[in-house]
Amino acid sequence: MARKPNYDKTPFVAVSADANACVSGWPAIASAIRAACKSDRAIVCVECYPGANEEQIFNELSRALKPSLATRTDALLKPAHEIDAMLAPYLGDDPVFGRMNSLVIDDFFDAAKLQAAKSQIENRPAGVTLIVGTGAALVAETSDVLVYADMARWEIQKRQRKGEIGNLGVGNLSESPSLKYKRAFFVDWRAADRLKKKLWPRIDFLLDTNDPSRPKLVAGDTLRAALRQAAHRPFRVVPYFDPGPWGGHWMERVCDLPTGEPNYAWCFDCVPEENSLVLGFGGERVEIPAIDLVFFQPRELLGDAVHGRFGAEFPIRFDFLDTMGGGNLSLQVHPLTEYIQRKFGMNYTQDESYYLLDAGPEGTVYLGLLDDADPQALAAELRKAQNGEIAFDADRFVNRFPAAKHDHFLIPAGTIHCSGAESMVLEISATPYIFTFKLWDWGRLGLNGLPRPIHLDHGLANIQWDRRTEWVKKNLVGQTSLVIDGKGWREERTGLHEREFIETRRHWFTGTVPHDTYGTVNVLNLVQGEEAVVESPEGKFDPFVVHYAETFIVPASVGKYTIRPSGAAIGTECATIKAFVRTDP
Repeated sequence: MARKPNYDKTPFVAVSADANACVSGWPAIASAIRAACKSDRAIVCVECYPGANEEQIFNELSRALKPSLATRTDALLKPAHEIDAMLAPYLGDDPVFGRMNSLVIDDFFDAAKLQAAKSQIENRPAGVTLIVGTGAALVAETSDVLVYADMARWEIQKRQRKGEIGNLGVGNLSESPSLKYKRAFFVDWRAADRLKKKLWPRIDFLLDTNDPSRPKLVAGDTLRAALRQAAHRPFRVVPYFDPGPWGGHWMERVCDLPTGEPNYAWCFDCVPEENSLVLGFGGERVEIPAIDLVFFQPRELLGDAVHGRFGAEFPIRFDFLDTMGGGNLSLQVHPLTEYIQRKFGMNYTQDESYYLLDAGPEGTVYLGLLDDADPQALAAELRKAQNGEIAFDADRFVNRFPAAKHDHFLIPAGTIHCSGAESMVLEISATPYIFTFKLWDWGRLGLNGLPRPIHLDHGLANIQWDRRTEWVKKNLVGQTSLVIDGKGWREERTGLHEREFIETRRHWFTGTVPHDTYGTVNVLNLVQGEEAVVESPEGKFDPFVVHYAETFIVPASVGKYTIRPSGAAIGTECATIKAFVRTDP
């Protein structure tokens, strides 16, 4: 009988055995907030990340605290048309891409309304004053109790798709989820993160309402201590899975996913800007955006060299692309560094690679141009295809390489590429997140029944026309070389290309493999073997068990660590793929 998959879909970081460190349910939450009020004219400020259910928070706390003065910040914002006009230069009319900017939450407020609210608070009556919403801390610049209602971005996206929420300051509930996501990505989240960074050192409580039926509250000092713990041990973020027009069924089987979806195309298994991080307090769980750990423990997590280069950003992304039983990914190209800086205000681009976790007999990867591919003919054919006149013949212009399990294909920005059908890809890349220029989507529609956006002009401006068959074979395919071996293990270099800042190493092992972060964050995936255990030779952290296909992060602060087969994998050969930022001159 086949063994049940052991991929853990709900990982958490156990930071305390004390379940009392976290309170749950609105009555207990209100009681904890009330106990923290030390004045008979106390101000309770609840700052909300855009996407948190401000109405529920306001109603529940108003009912329990019975404030003598209560304010919601959404009544103090500029009119929606003024906000739209303010954002127009950054959002433009492209359905996917906008431009990074320096907007702050203050920019969304009507100055007169904000000043009036501040004056009202200054002259407040006796009793509790309650302010709730995004920007609440701007209304009450000093408060007796400061609560931060944080929200995981995947939960925000689910609420956007259901039409439950819109964007900051506008009533766009019925707008397409993709446009709401774009606006949140380029504007709402950036502005909110800037305010969060200022407030975090002094918040009294964090409020977790990701599960609206069971809200949780944890003290700020407890939360900050929990993040310090998380930054000194291996951990996993919470993966999320999503269907797509090309999706397959490998993850459904291996990751033990529900069978109700048409397929599973994506898994974000390590994208801290998008994933959440769950902290365990005894039997209680508190969910926060994983990016909070990057913001507030950057040097411990990333290491000085990586932090000095990227700031409080996590520069490595691991995600899954499943076409097993599905179709080809869109034919695409990523922008060059100069292009993404000039057009979109991003600091670096999405260099990437495809590591094959698995592949069928017909598994393929499209990569680079054929030696005789004519640029003008390729552009003309793509335009005809976009207009619906023809089906683009990718095999006439693009190399198609057979793909087998454990192959690694390197894809520096500017290289035309896509994964073909019957391939299970672990994508290892830099993390500018959404900057993929689709050139051809094989004539199909998205899951919403509409054509997916194509960006031919962007794409054609970035294709590197000299990356042809022989160059690709020499530089991007089959770049594995032995680095070192030891008793029961060997280390291989599998890439990446010299234009990419990420280095990857694969370790095959039947025994214990020595590792060292050397002061830079490591990201790993167990690409072969049922189970392995990560341990500290110095006893810095408890043994950490990982399972097949799970991605895990080892903070820079960990230093030396080991990995060996565990459980049913003992006596078998296992393998990990490890990525880190090159820091050598």
